[in-house]
Amino acid sequence: MKTKVNKRFLYTFISAFFILIGTAIAIQYAKGNFRLTDKGFVQGTGLLSANSFPTAAEVLIDGKLITVTDDTMYLEPGEYEIEIIKNGYNPWKKRIKIEKELVVQTNATLFPKAPSLTTLTFNGARNLSPSPDGQKIIFYSDSNTSERKNGLYLLELFNNAFSFQREPIQISDESLNFDLNTARFIWAPDSSEVILIAEDREILLDIKKLNSLDSLTDISFRKKQILSEWEQEMYLRERENYSKFPPEIIEIATNSAKNVYISPDKKRILYTATAAVTIPEGLIPPIPASNTQPEERQLSVGGIYVYDGEEDRNFRVGTEATGSAQVGSKRLLAQDILDKNSPLISASPSAFQTLQATASAQTASNFNIYHSSAFTDTLQWFPDSKHLIFVENNSIKIMEYDTTNQTTLYSGPFAENFVYPWPNGDRLVILTTFSPETPQNLYALELKK
Repeated sequence: MKTKVNKRFLYTFISAFFILIGTAIAIQYAKGNFRLTDKGFVQGTGLLSANSFPTAAEVLIDGKLITVTDDTMYLEPGEYEIEIIKNGYNPWKKRIKIEKELVVQTNATLFPKAPSLTTLTFNGARNLSPSPDGQKIIFYSDSNTSERKNGLYLLELFNNAFSFQREPIQISDESLNFDLNTARFIWAPDSSEVILIAEDREILLDIKKLNSLDSLTDISFRKKQILSEWEQEMYLRERENYSKFPPEIIEIATNSAKNVYISPDKKRILYTATAAVTIPEGLIPPIPASNTQPEERQLSVGGIYVYDGEEDRNFRVGTEATGSAQVGSKRLLAQDILDKNSPLISASPSAFQTLQATASAQTASNFNIYHSSAFTDTLQWFPDSKHLIFVENNSIKIMEYDTTNQTTLYSGPFAENFVYPWPNGDRLVILTTFSPETPQNLYALELKK
C-alpha cells in the first residue's frame, strides 16, 4: 500500500526551508560574511561607513580612489589609511581599524581652505564678554558718529541660516560715572542678566532693553547674595553633568586637574593635569568599533587631556603654556559629586568652592573663567563636541579631540585674546582690524559654504 503525501504540506515545508536558509545567508551577508573581494569570497569582513560634511567628497583607501561620500564599503579586517578630499576644503585623513562584523563611521568634517569674513560690528568692539550659553557677546563701542550711540552693545549669535544676522543692539548708554572700557561683567548662569562692575559702583543690567546706567540702583550691598544664588545653580548643574562619569575621573577632575570644561554634549571632559596620576583601565564596558587612536592614561603635570566618557579613552591634546599672562584657572565648584547622599546646597553650603573673592575684579575674572575657556590660555570646545579650537603661531587652528586632522582655519590678522565659536559651529567670531585708522571690530569667519 502506497503512502499518500500531502502536496500542500510538502510545498509549505520546502518554502519554509528555503526561507530559513535565505534568512540565514542574508544575516551573515549583513554581518560582512561571504563577501567577494579581489581574493575571492572572504568570511568576516567589517563595514566602513564613509560619510562627510559636506557630502560628495572623494574617498581614498590606502591612496586609491574608491568611492564618494556618503557610501558604505565592506573591507577585510585590518588597518587602513582613509582620506576624504573635496575641492576647496582641507583634506581629512585618519588611520582606521576595521574589525570583523563591526561598523566604523568616518564622520569627517571638512573645513574650507579659504573661508570668507563677514563683518558683525562697524563702530568698534572692546571689552568683550561672551555669555555662558554661548549665544551672546557684550562689548563696548565708543566710535559711533553720535555720542548717544556710544555704550554697551549685545551681539546675539543666531543659528538660523535662513534669517539675516541682526545688528548688535545697544543695552546701555555712555556715562561719566562708568569706565566701560575697563568695567567687568559677571553673567547669570542662564545668561538672562549681567552684573556690571565699575570702580565704585555695581549694577544689574537687563540685556533685553536699553539701560540708563546712572539711574540704576547700586547692588553692592546684595551682590554677595545674588552671586551665591548663581553659584548654587552652577553647583547643581555640575553635580548633574559630572556624576555621569566614572568615579576615578571625577576624583581627577576635582582634585588633580584645573581648567576642567565639559563638552557641549556632556560626554567628554577637557582638563589640565595638576598631578601625576594614572587612569585605570576598563572604567566602563568597552563598546564596539571604538576609537583606535593612541591614548595616554599616565597623566603629566601641565598636560592637557580629553577624557571620552563614552569610550573610556584619554587623549593628550596639548601642554599648558609657560609664562602666559593668564590671571587664573578654573576649578570645579562641587566637591561632593561622588557623595550620592549629599544634602542640597541650601542645607550644606560648605559642599562647594566659591568663586567670590575679596576684590570684585577677581570675582568677575573667576566667573568668566568658569563659564568659558576663552578666558584661559588653553583649548576651547567646538560646538560639535568632536573638535577643539586653539591659537598657535599666530593662526587659528582646529583638530579632532583625539588630536587627528589638525587644520589651520585662519592665519590673517586677529587679536589672539579673543576667538569664539558660533553656537552651531558654522562660524568663528574673531576680533581684528584691517587698517590702523579704524578700531578693532568683530568678524565672522565662515566655516560652511
